[in-house]
Amino acid sequence: MSKAARKGLGKGLSALLGDDRPVFEDGPDGPAQAAGGPASGRRLLPIEFLERNAGQPRHHFDEDALADLAESIKQKGLLQPILVREIGPNQYQIVAGERRWRASQKAGIHEVPVVVKELTDREVLEIAIIENIQRQDLSAIEEATAYKKLIEEFGHTQEVAAEVVGKSRSHVTNLLRLLNLPESVQKMVDDGKLSMGHARALIGAEDPAAIAKRIVAEGLSVRQTEALAGEAKGRSKREPRPGGSSASGAKKDADTVALEKDLTAAIGMKVLIDHAGEGGKVTISYETLEELDELCSKLGVCGF
Repeated sequence: MSKAARKGLGKGLSALLGDDRPVFEDGPDGPAQAAGGPASGRRLLPIEFLERNAGQPRHHFDEDALADLAESIKQKGLLQPILVREIGPNQYQIVAGERRWRASQKAGIHEVPVVVKELTDREVLEIAIIENIQRQDLSAIEEATAYKKLIEEFGHTQEVAAEVVGKSRSHVTNLLRLLNLPESVQKMVDDGKLSMGHARALIGAEDPAAIAKRIVAEGLSVRQTEALAGEAKGRSKREPRPGGSSASGAKKDADTVALEKDLTAAIGMKVLIDHAGEGGKVTISYETLEELDELCSKLGVCGF
C-alpha cells in the first residue's frame, strides 16, 4: 500500500464512506436506498448475506451496550452503513461495523445499509483497527495483538503500523511489550481487571502473574504496582551518590566525570561509568518507557 493510501486510512472511515454523515434517509417504510444505487457501492443487503471477519481485532462486545443500540435501531433504523467487501455470491465480509450488525440482528432488522469496497486482507485489518481505536473499543491486549498481526503477517514495521493507525511509534512499541506478559495477566487486562499502566509496570517482573493477582485482590494503584514490581525485579531505589563516586565507592577521576557528562548530554539520559581493572561498565538510566524506546531507536534496535 502506498504512503498516500496509508495516510488516507489514518484519517478514518469517512475517507472510505465518502463522508461521516448518514447515507440512508428514513422513508415511510424504513431506510431507503441511497441515491446512486448499487453502482456507487452503497446498497441495502439482507442481513444474512453478511458475516463477521474472523480476523477482527475486537473480541469482546458489551451485551448491555448492544441491547441499547438494538433499541435505538428499532426506533430510528440503522443510519450509519456497515463497510463490507464481497467474498462470494451473496456473501459479504464485515470490515467495519460488526457491533451495528449484531445489534441489528437483536433488533430484528432484515436489511441493512452497506458500503461495498474492494479491499485487500491488509486493508481490512488496518480499517478494523482504525475503527475500533477511534471508538476506543479495543482493550490494550486486543490492540497489541492487532499491531503484531500487521507487523508479522503483512510486513509492516512498527513505524509504518503506527503511521497507518495514526498513533506514535512509542505507543505501538509499548503495547507490543504487553504481549510478553503471561496469558493469565493478558486476560486480566482484556477483562478490565488491570489497566494498561498496571500491565506495563509488570513487564520484566520476576513473577508478574502473582503480582497481578495481588493487584486485583488489594486494589493496588499503578504507583503501588510499580514499587512492588520494582522490588520483585531487585532494582535499587537509591539515587546515584553525588560527587562522582563509582559503585565500589572509589572517587572517580575528572576525566571520567567529564565523559559521563558528555554522554549524558549526547543521549539525554543519565550515564554512569564504572571502571573495573582494564574494563568496566556503562549504565544508562531512563525514567519512562518512552525514553527506553528512544534509546532503542538511537542504537538501531527496532524489535522491542
